[in-house]
Amino acid sequence: MSHAIQHINIMAIYKDREAFIPYRRPDLIELCVEDGELAPADVEKFRDFCEILSSYYHFQLHQTLEILKDNFVPFNPDADTKLKIEPTSAQQADMEAKLVAAFKVVLERANYVPLSEEMLQRAFLENSLIELKTNVDFEDFEQIVCYYRGDNQKITSVKKLLKNVEKTIETFERVVLLLKFKDATYFASKKGKQKNMNFTPGKMYIYLYKNIPKFDLEFLFPNIKISMTWKDRLLLGIPAIGAAASVVVKIVPQVLLIVGVIWFVFFGKTSFLNFNISEENVKNIMPVMVAALSLVVALGGVGFRQYNNYNYKKVKFQKNVTDTLFFRNLANNASVFGALIDAAEEEECKEILLAYYHLLTSKKPLTPEQLDNRIETWMENKFGTKIDFDIKGPLRNLEGIRGKIIKDGVDSGSTPEIPLLTYDNEGFCNVPSLDDAKTIIDYVWDNAFTYAT
Repeated sequence: MSHAIQHINIMAIYKDREAFIPYRRPDLIELCVEDGELAPADVEKFRDFCEILSSYYHFQLHQTLEILKDNFVPFNPDADTKLKIEPTSAQQADMEAKLVAAFKVVLERANYVPLSEEMLQRAFLENSLIELKTNVDFEDFEQIVCYYRGDNQKITSVKKLLKNVEKTIETFERVVLLLKFKDATYFASKKGKQKNMNFTPGKMYIYLYKNIPKFDLEFLFPNIKISMTWKDRLLLGIPAIGAAASVVVKIVPQVLLIVGVIWFVFFGKTSFLNFNISEENVKNIMPVMVAALSLVVALGGVGFRQYNNYNYKKVKFQKNVTDTLFFRNLANNASVFGALIDAAEEEECKEILLAYYHLLTSKKPLTPEQLDNRIETWMENKFGTKIDFDIKGPLRNLEGIRGKIIKDGVDSGSTPEIPLLTYDNEGFCNVPSLDDAKTIIDYVWDNAFTYAT
């Protein structure tokens, strides 16, 4: 058996864990320092390395932010600036494709997970906090992108039968939703859809929410149609039937009087004797008018009261939806880009510094699989947090940062570029010292723009 095979380790795969690291970058840096594995002389060097690394990724992801903003221009429903030249349909299609592709990359770099169609359909079939009958017409959309981060459970208080009970709700810590509506031609052909539209056809709407119940995702869609469930209809209908029955009992004499008058007019005076109504009552028009008015007022009162109850219930439902979204909304449209870029920058820097730190301080060489397991174990021991660390991303990023270590400030032109990560013949990872790592990133910074001669 070869030496390389002896060091093969299987990387653990967890279906119930996420790659998201739920701690701030400064806290991770300090935890690495407090770990005691760095030499005292290397502590400030490590902090410097983390600082220059963060600055580099801030610069790099700023370019991605500009790509998102530039391609979002023709689809921005909140735009307050004018375009010098309107893009053609073909150009808009190309801009949309670039925007969505870059958007998905940023989401994945921020450790967001795409929401499967199966999970989205389940959200529309089940209720969690808001019990409503809902309908979302997916035909209205040209593009739907939905990602989440943080799949967990929360205990919340729910009012049932005049008392509050605790209920466990499955929630997403963060939900990002991108919706591109079809153009005006489509909605013009659907005349019923043009009424009360709270969106602009052909535009793109982007939302970032927090703490959204997993089975209330449909309320994030702006074209949602809300109606009452059968339970709510029964709660309104049964009292209405009871009230109507009591009114009918009270107005039976008036109803008989009115029927008797009609019978007398069409069939003669002998025909209505079975109703036990005297001819004198029939000839006196006032009781008939009073009876008719009483009937209209009584039935109208019941109908109006039930109509008001229905409207009150509907307004209450809408308030519940509004409260759910208003207090959980973090950003809309173009502002979502900045929030996601910050999240991606934070996640990538945390992953890289953890990978670099553990390779730097390990007493023995590590394969990618061993490094992945070491970081996951370290996070669980230090923070009590179980994560599924994605080792491929940070190793790829470390390998992609390449720079020169120039001696005496003179580059002969033949100095090779060195990456922050290399592999030996046996597949073990190697990283340069802190001094060399800082020098490599500094070289990358110095050559970010090469306008000067």
